[in-house]
Formats: sequence, C-alpha cells, structure tokens
Amino acid sequence: MTASLVKRLGYGPDDRLLIVNCDDLGSSASANRATADVMAHGVATSATLMVPCPWALDAVKAGVAGGVGVHLTLTAEYPGYRWRTLTGGASLQDEEGCMPASPRTIWDRADLDEVRAECRAQIDQAYAWGVDVTHLDAHMGTMQVDARFFAIFLELAQAYDLPLRMFGARAERELGFPGREQAADKGLVFPDHLLTTWGRPARSTFAEILNGLRPGVTELYLHPVEDGPELRGYDPTNSQIRVDDYECLRDPAWADLLAEAGVRLIDFRPLRDLQRVGGR
Repeated sequence: MTASLVKRLGYGPDDRLLIVNCDDLGSSASANRATADVMAHGVATSATLMVPCPWALDAVKAGVAGGVGVHLTLTAEYPGYRWRTLTGGASLQDEEGCMPASPRTIWDRADLDEVRAECRAQIDQAYAWGVDVTHLDAHMGTMQVDARFFAIFLELAQAYDLPLRMFGARAERELGFPGREQAADKGLVFPDHLLTTWGRPARSTFAEILNGLRPGVTELYLHPVEDGPELRGYDPTNSQIRVDDYECLRDPAWADLLAEAGVRLIDFRPLRDLQRVGGR
C-alpha cells in the first residue's frame, strides 16, 4: 500500500498541512499588492501567476515571499479588461482578438495543439522571467474539467516535473473521469484536498475550514485584491469577494489560531521536491 502524502513528506499520518494559495497574481496591480502583502505578513504561502496578463511582469519584479506557480490562462473574463495569447493561436481568440470570456468557448472551439503550445509558452515565459515555478493550476478550471484538456495538463506537469492542483474525490466523481488516479499513475504529486472560500463570507468560511481540516495536505485558494478604482473598474461583479479575501488573509489572528490547531503552513515546494525524487 502506498504511503500517504504527509508520510512521504516526512510528517505523521494525522498531521494537517495547509497550502494557502492566492490565485490571479499578475491580473492587476491591486492583486499584486494584495498578494505580496498577505504572503509577507498574512497566512498565504503560495500564489499562481497569470502570465499573459499585463501586470504579470510587475508581479515577478516586485517578488513575493513564498512559492509561485503558473496559473495556466486561456480565458479573459472581464468585459472591459482583456488580454491576448502569447502564441497567437487562432482557435484561442474571440472576435475581438482576445482570449474568450468563458471556458465553454475554449472547450468547444480550441485546437488542442494550440492549447498545448500556449500553455508551454506561458510556463516557459515564467521561467525566462526567473520564476522558480512550484506547481501548475488553471484559471477558471479550463485545464481540469474537460478530459481532453486534463490530459494536456498532466502532460505538462510531467514535462516540467511539477506538482499540480487537483480537484477532490467528490468533484472528480461529478466530472466523470479518474483524474487523481491518472495523475498518480504518472508519478505526479498533488494535495489530498482542495477547498476555496469563493462565493461565501471569507472569514467565517476560513474558520469553518480550519475547524474541519482533515489529515493530509489541503490546498485552500483565495483571490485577494486591494480595494480601489482599479478593482471596481475591471471586476465590479466580484470585487467585494476579492476584497473580503484580502482582508481575511491579512488578519494577524489566523497565525495564532493555526498554531493552536496544530496546522502546519507549507507551499508547493516540498511537493515539487518530493515529485522530483520519484515520489518516495
């Protein structure tokens, strides 16, 4: 029987390890400032970079105090704030020449070779900028929900020898394909559990997650953004969710509560190191 992930990482079978990931680094200057703040002074340990976004290089140059993965990006969902592909793949663009707004459009129209090339270009650009890439995940779940795209997701994780975000077992049953088993068979490492505060009050949801945290490695992802005209201009619909996530993660009380609960904060680097020595 294969040892649990926490045991392979050198912890006890009942230990609870938590990765607190900030999605959408690079999407705006406000997201960059908020993410840098909560990783330096809050409880966030990890972030994922949207390489095609105009503020991605700013995020890299400013630096953050934790692990940084690549948030593979094939969509641009904001009506007035758009970005383009790195590779110019025709099937990855909408009528305005930008990435389409919805994952459904990508799944229906995208050429898989162009998807593969675009994702590789985004990872390669992150490395070229000097990012010590810790893992892969996907903006709006584009690489994880459709089985064809998920196969490319696994291929990329193998090619770059990186761990990846994985949906939990319950979500996997709804998706209808054994993604966790496929990833494990390829020697890829991924957290045991995936949770988010999205769409719910951030503070109370964080507390609920902390109180119910299961043994193993859990990734909790949030979307912290600093409030102000920039955020309210490009994302008026979800701006309060992002501000609440920021305020939640910067609360200094969480550090003591995590310590009292015996929860250990990590990022994806130990998972990457484990994968690169063969998952032992």
